[in-house]
Amino acid sequence: MTNQEIYELMARFDASGLQRLKLSRGDVQIELEKAAPAAAAAVPAPAAPAAAPEKTEEAVTAPLVGTFYAAPAPEQPPFVVPGDRVKKGQTVCLIEAMKTMIEVPAPCDCVIGEVLKANGELAAFGEALMRYKPC
Repeated sequence: MTNQEIYELMARFDASGLQRLKLSRGDVQIELEKAAPAAAAAVPAPAAPAAAPEKTEEAVTAPLVGTFYAAPAPEQPPFVVPGDRVKKGQTVCLIEAMKTMIEVPAPCDCVIGEVLKANGELAAFGEALMRYKPC
């Protein structure tokens, strides 16, 4: 299986109603599992009075398991540092998986608040890599 086929399988699994998937193809074996959805509350909590929406911090997450790199090469400066203003789609870090470098883009125009991973540290799928505030 190619990386692209694996990513497509992961995306389709995530969008499906399945909770668990096992796939064997030749010498490749993949097992995907989602947490069971939480039961909805019987009585919703009362809504707070409407206030001016405050932009809260969100997180850029790892698209797959791999090694986090803050810069394109060891001797080069990091893609972003806290306080940087970035545009949607701009590369904010790299994840290396199976000798392939995956660029992680900014999900929106934002300001980087905090980088949560150290260079060369292992990142799990969906783990927060950095915090940002949308612009």
